[in-house]
Amino acid sequence: MCSSLPIDSLQSVAQEMGVDVRSKAFAREMDARDKLAPLRDEFAIPKAQDGNDAVYLCGNSLGLLPKRAQTLVAEEFQVWAESGVIGHHQHRHGRPWVTIDEQVVGKSATIVGAKPAEVAVMGTLTANLHFLMVSFYRPTAQRYKILLEKRAFPSDTYAVKSQIQFHGYDPTTAMVALEPREGEYTLRHEDILAAIEEHGDEIALVLFPGVQYYTGQLFDIQGITEAAHRKGCYAGFDLAHAAGNVPLRLHDWQVDFACWCSYKYLNSGPGSIAGIFVHEQHFDNPALPRLTGWWGHEKTTRFDMSDEFTPSPGAAVYQHSNPSVLNTVCLLGSLQVFERAGMEQLREKSLLLTGYLEFLLQDLVQKFNMKIITPRSPSERGCQLSILLDCDVDTVFPQMMAAGLICDERKPNCIRLGPTPLYNSFTDVHRAAEIICRVMTAASAKSA
Repeated sequence: MCSSLPIDSLQSVAQEMGVDVRSKAFAREMDARDKLAPLRDEFAIPKAQDGNDAVYLCGNSLGLLPKRAQTLVAEEFQVWAESGVIGHHQHRHGRPWVTIDEQVVGKSATIVGAKPAEVAVMGTLTANLHFLMVSFYRPTAQRYKILLEKRAFPSDTYAVKSQIQFHGYDPTTAMVALEPREGEYTLRHEDILAAIEEHGDEIALVLFPGVQYYTGQLFDIQGITEAAHRKGCYAGFDLAHAAGNVPLRLHDWQVDFACWCSYKYLNSGPGSIAGIFVHEQHFDNPALPRLTGWWGHEKTTRFDMSDEFTPSPGAAVYQHSNPSVLNTVCLLGSLQVFERAGMEQLREKSLLLTGYLEFLLQDLVQKFNMKIITPRSPSERGCQLSILLDCDVDTVFPQMMAAGLICDERKPNCIRLGPTPLYNSFTDVHRAAEIICRVMTAASAKSA
């Protein structure tokens, strides 16, 4: 259905239908044709002040509640109430707690394009990043630098700085922080490759996001990894905004390691359990140290309580404590929906939804002097558009929320809109554009 640009496909459909692509009728017809539309019923949609469904374009910050998760959590409470500790090994729903992560590891591996042995579901995002950097950031007098983007999510920057300091180096000299060219908002791929080539002999680790949290830029993970490896550097990625958003092929791309949270596009709930990837080429590398804990012990002898650590095979060795059962089944509830959809179909719908939103906002961009800073090329973005307003965001954001558009603000003047294909519709996108137009029109009239 997608051609070179999503809007081309949409306009072709509109012409076939004999309606204006900007009309509500077109959005409704697109929803009627959407094979993934029934998945919306799998999620709890927040209500607006008028009692109707809100337009929830905030999956890039917190995904919606899968109704299956409610059911699964209720079942776990039931098992806990009826069985107590017995539920660790005997579970009326076939999910014994001692192996609860097995319910989600394979499904998570499918999402990120990995072998199940390369994935562990554990901990939280930044803690996992630290654990992985223990293995993959091994600075020497020659190689001690970390290449990252200057505008990385703050938690990543904090982690990098603290790891550098922990090893006795100075972040002001050990961090190679890239920023966009003057007057631009996103990094050019050729500039990333040039920096790797220039500094590569001193770089121990290249650490990038999959999708940039602020701009929504999708980085070329494969290209960055290949460039890093050519210079002898490890390549790791924070996939918080990429997992469940864009198709990934971590194993095929030879990525060394990655980590992600699961409460954004993976809809597992606020602060829920996260995940890691370690490429199988590193499983038997004795040069990679790691911090260990009980749950990383080989599972068949874990309860023998030996003082001698026997590592679990694969990425599971990085686990430290038993995973939260409630968090894990919340993730399971979402991943079961992903299985029905498939990442390729979700990506196809995502391209159309985001392209439609971009098209509808074009007139507003000119009228209200707004700027879309997310890359225009569909291949360089996920399901997010970041918009800079010509005013303080606090002057319009509350009105957007009151009108039923739940989106995200980044001060001083940015709103982020994330049309998520699992539960958002073309009608949602149309309503979002209408709300933004009304609010910005009112704000302009008030300031005139």
